[in-house]
Amino acid sequence: MTANRFIVIGRRFRGPPQSGNGGYVCGMLAGAEDSLLTVRLLRPPPLEQPLEIREDKQNSQVFLMNGEEPVASGRPGTCAIEVPEPPSYADALAAARGYEGFREHAYPGCFVCGPERARGDGMRIFASAVAGRDLVAAAWLPDASLAGPDGKILPEFMWAALDCPGFFATGIAARGPLLGEFTARIDRRVHLSEACVIIGWAIGHAGRKHFTGTAVFDDDGELCARAAATWIELKP
Repeated sequence: MTANRFIVIGRRFRGPPQSGNGGYVCGMLAGAEDSLLTVRLLRPPPLEQPLEIREDKQNSQVFLMNGEEPVASGRPGTCAIEVPEPPSYADALAAARGYEGFREHAYPGCFVCGPERARGDGMRIFASAVAGRDLVAAAWLPDASLAGPDGKILPEFMWAALDCPGFFATGIAARGPLLGEFTARIDRRVHLSEACVIIGWAIGHAGRKHFTGTAVFDDDGELCARAAATWIELKP
């Protein structure tokens, strides 16, 4: 392995109180490699400390290291999941009134879906069940802190947006499952203040593993990004 670059996960971008939001961390690693990766989170990503990116070119892998301890690994991935039709922005917005995270949330300070985070600080993506549909959906209006100079949302925040709707699609969000593996395919980054819809749906379950899909749609209803995730239910 050859030493490469470093990234730091700021406290703003936490999921659980003392570790980074999984989707954001995966997006930072994929962005550093500028490629479509399947990222596996090996342990909670620590906050506010340099994490080294090391490449293992012989095995086509990349690692995010905390000292000599691997935090995450990445390998070339694909994301060919079939994506359901989204609800309208109005229906996704209305669904948020039933957001289960307002009543009970395993990680209420999560950067993406935490109800404790103020507008302009957290992303406030409140994926909720949609009547008559076997999926959850959230309305999302990206703010200026998430955009690059071109007015488009930075890739790591697209990955983050694709994370937590899958958390709620597992059906066991109250038990606080953790993101185990994540692959996101971004076809087009959405714009600042664009009225987007994000959906999440269950793909399958196997013991403590739960498999979900998520997708982001722009204000014209066009599919912009999709992701497949494996969630790990913690042992009692």
